[in-house]
Amino acid sequence: MARREIKLSEELLIRAIQEKTDLGAKALYDMYAGSLLGVISRIVPESSLAEDILQELFLKIWNSFDKYDALKGRLFTWMVNLARNLAIDALRKKDYRQQALHVNLAEYGNELVQASPQFDPTDFKLVRSAVVNLPDKERQVLELIYFKGFKHTEVAEALQMPLGTVKTLCRAAINKLREYYLSDRRIVACSA
Repeated sequence: MARREIKLSEELLIRAIQEKTDLGAKALYDMYAGSLLGVISRIVPESSLAEDILQELFLKIWNSFDKYDALKGRLFTWMVNLARNLAIDALRKKDYRQQALHVNLAEYGNELVQASPQFDPTDFKLVRSAVVNLPDKERQVLELIYFKGFKHTEVAEALQMPLGTVKTLCRAAINKLREYYLSDRRIVACSA
């Protein structure tokens, strides 16, 4: 027989967590696991890593709940901020970054389109096809910065090139994408 989900009012949940009751732990998970995993998954595309971060998040919430201040905001907002910070910290870890250097942009197509409901999938296909046609160095810099979340300095270190070169390559790539996108939009508008 499946366990029933526990739902409490925010006030009762806060009290149950402060008192460290089993009910508080179960209600916290039942009420927020799905939403918080969604927040984490938008930042960390790997499901196993996202689930590990979720577990770490619940431990952090439970063990440092005394830092939550209801006067500064709602419980969910506080938890979302913790989730985002943990997910970003995981991405910034050096071993994750080294692994990310070898991941192909094409693997992220569906996640990027789903993350923004206002984004037209044809726009994404257009951008992705333009990125593929960029020179290797420009494409690699752009993918690391915009699709992997690397900082310019981290890209310079990872690719062993001067910071100025990274910024120049990034700017050149963006300009080429802008030209490609605008020229393709004119073609689409003329043919419509």
